Amino acid sequence: MSSPDDVEDVQTELNEAEDARSAPALTFYGGRAASAIPLGLFVVWAVVQSGLFGIGDTTGLVLGMLVSLVVGMFFVKGDWKHYANAIFEGMTERVAATAIVAWLWAGMFAQLLQDGGFVNGLIWVANAIPVSEAVLPTLLPALTFVLAALLATGIGTGYGTTITFVTTFFPATVLLGANPVLMFGAILSGAVFGDNLAPVSDTTIVSAVTQNADIGGVVASRLKYAFVAAALAMVGYLVAGQLMATYQPTGDGLPSGNAVGLVHLVSMGLVIWTAVNGRHIVEAISWGIIAAIVFNVGLDLAPANSIVQFVAPTTAPVADAFTWLPIVTIAGPDTPAAGVHGSLYTGAAGFFPLIVLTLLIVAAARIMIQGGGFEAVQDFLLSTVATKVRRAETTMVLGTAGVNAMITINTAAEIAIAPYVARIGEQFNINGYRRANILDANTSALGYIFPWAGGVLAGYSQMPALVEEYGVESMLVNPVDVWPFVFHGWLLFFVFLAAALTGYGLEYSTDREAEEVARV
Repeated sequence: MSSPDDVEDVQTELNEAEDARSAPALTFYGGRAASAIPLGLFVVWAVVQSGLFGIGDTTGLVLGMLVSLVVGMFFVKGDWKHYANAIFEGMTERVAATAIVAWLWAGMFAQLLQDGGFVNGLIWVANAIPVSEAVLPTLLPALTFVLAALLATGIGTGYGTTITFVTTFFPATVLLGANPVLMFGAILSGAVFGDNLAPVSDTTIVSAVTQNADIGGVVASRLKYAFVAAALAMVGYLVAGQLMATYQPTGDGLPSGNAVGLVHLVSMGLVIWTAVNGRHIVEAISWGIIAAIVFNVGLDLAPANSIVQFVAPTTAPVADAFTWLPIVTIAGPDTPAAGVHGSLYTGAAGFFPLIVLTLLIVAAARIMIQGGGFEAVQDFLLSTVATKVRRAETTMVLGTAGVNAMITINTAAEIAIAPYVARIGEQFNINGYRRANILDANTSALGYIFPWAGGVLAGYSQMPALVEEYGVESMLVNPVDVWPFVFHGWLLFFVFLAAALTGYGLEYSTDREAEEVARV
């Protein structure tokens, strides 16, 4: 279910997006199309960096977005301060803050699970399953897809699911012999499934509210599409698991693992139970963080100074008086460098470059909105392409895909394109549930496919630390390598493209009322 607070939060985001459209217009040399220069250049930079050069560095993408914003400024007519103000206004939009908060909380929670031995617990389970060492790695991608889908559906955040699974299930399965690229793809696919179906997901709520449909009816009406894509994805992971080469663990056999770490299933269960019962995702993950800290310290899974540790420099005269605390120490040859350390710090700090990138992308989207770029695209499609119902639905599918290629934060992309979907759908009398399903499926799917997408980078940002901890270089999966293997994401997109082209599942506004769909 979704709480009233969730709907109110999304309505606030929609109001902010509408304010952006009604704000003083930016005018560009080259017309409305020139307002797309910052986002367009960023996509080119991302393709060159990730695709041609194979560099998955998030900070490099931040630089690309900064350069693109600077270049865009030279095409602005009149006073540049309006362009600068649009950047600041975009960076303060609630939609960006929503993604950022989810990353920070989920990052701290996932790091606590990792440091608390949850990975070792999963390895212990894998060793206990009566399946040969040769067969097990081939089944792990499909199993991980199912488990990630269940978690994402329960907590309503694909980003949080990606972070949690990359830091826990991913290293465990790679150590057991699974293919790292395929495993990352399976995790992202599970995140897509949950983002698309969870009643508490931002994308679900946005798609329903913007198309004047109730959330329960929207979820019920999209099951037939999601399950078809999921079933095909499941088969894909079973087949790919058999065909793709696997990492061979070094040393004598598989790691032994430790069952004690499985206590963190309770931590994860607490997050899911709290979220499903309508509490805000921040509150839900906070309870999981508290439970994980209690288990780590109480069961001696990790000492208190692994959760947070203050390492003071030798020049700090007051620090000596506090060294009796287990979380305070003086820097020395056997301690980390002076500074703040621990699970909470590491889990949050890993997302700082991605946070900056998110803020800049949303700012560039606001520039395109105020510059009339989105409106120009909508007008062109409405007047020249969307001339019949099926062509209209096809342009809705492809239009949402195109926006997601540029605005890689899925909720932000959804809010930007939602008015177009509503406008064209109402013009052809297309049912609100159908419109909501097309809108949500594409934003959920493509937000976890492109190498520069927020969901992909959220998972990738955790991998360098895994390589350092486990010493397995293949745990660093370049985002450009994983995009073909996000099977559920691609299949969900093509299911809706096929539905638009063939008319499968098409309903008009007069076919069913909201309350009828809600009872399905």
